[in-house]
Amino acid sequence: MEKSKKKSSREPKQDRPPVADGQDYEVRYTAKKTKRSAGAVKKTVKKVGSSRKRVERRLGR
Repeated sequence: MEKSKKKSSREPKQDRPPVADGQDYEVRYTAKKTKRSAGAVKKTVKKVGSSRKRVERRLGR
């Protein structure tokens, strides 16, 4: 019998997809998650880039 392979903690974590300000559902989701308006999310994406981590940090999540 083959032993099941145990996942190593050294495996890279999967990246979270960026916030696409051109996609309405992405903007609505981020706005709802951070309790901000869609306009605020779009402005933030233009200012700090599309990195989800930076956008959420800037919006004060």
